[in-house]
Amino acid sequence: MGDRWHVEVDRSVCIGSGMCVNTAPGSFALDTARQSRPRGAETSASEDVLAAAEGCPVEAISITLRDSGEPVFPPEE
Repeated sequence: MGDRWHVEVDRSVCIGSGMCVNTAPGSFALDTARQSRPRGAETSASEDVLAAAEGCPVEAISITLRDSGEPVFPPEE
């Protein structure tokens, strides 16, 4: 995984479960409203970040390839 990813959290969907922070603490944090936010909009491709997105109970996390915008998660159907 040598790609760079763009990570976003849809704050209108996030319920603040903290699962992303537990899965990838270096990549996500909860703010004072207990909503998730990425620690940086761009990150190196990582199994932890992907696992955090996949484990989000409301699918509030989206990941795209930085250069092409191609979706990584959720995958296109």
